[in-house]
Amino acid sequence: MNGFGRRINRNQRLRNKMLSKLHAVGLKCHTETSNPAVRMIEASVHWWAAQALAIDFALDGDLTQLRIPGPRPPRQADRLWEHTCFEAFVSVKGNAAYYEFNFAPSGEWAAYSFQRYREGTPLEDHTLAPAITVRKAANRLDLDAVVRVDRLPEIQSHARLQLGLCAVIEDQSGKLSYWALGHPPGKPDFHHPDSFALDLEPAGVAVANNQR
Repeated sequence: MNGFGRRINRNQRLRNKMLSKLHAVGLKCHTETSNPAVRMIEASVHWWAAQALAIDFALDGDLTQLRIPGPRPPRQADRLWEHTCFEAFVSVKGNAAYYEFNFAPSGEWAAYSFQRYREGTPLEDHTLAPAITVRKAANRLDLDAVVRVDRLPEIQSHARLQLGLCAVIEDQSGKLSYWALGHPPGKPDFHHPDSFALDLEPAGVAVANNQR
């Protein structure tokens, strides 16, 4: 174990806890915020245990050209999106309310609750702390996070979810590039409905389908 946060044996987690098929997608860089040091970012999500989402991000690129926060003790922090971080937006399909989670390579995290588009507040609840794992190599950065969605009031166990998976990447000059499943016209906006582009079946249905 090292300071990048709580380590989880990925193979064992996927073998023993994976309750739905893996949804793997590529993130798209916003056309006005290109970063040549990043070749691609992939994300995946699946149900893990009864009421948790396992969300994994993999960045392939020249890490020497990027500013990646170093390891810190896991804690809740604000404004993580001002530097390199990965994000997940979670909503019930058809509902205006949604949640935002930020996962920093430092091991820091944040959670926010929104009643509708950009109308929300931070969630000061340490029981929501995700289990974050970070692995760093010469040309690859992996961040895995496990989020307990059963502790979110707006998320019912039988609900079909809509997710937005995103990333903010900072280069050595301080310039930010914005990555998401989809981008609306205009400036980057992870809160826009176009970013909620991944549908996820309810946990119970996922379990039944996975046992067939």
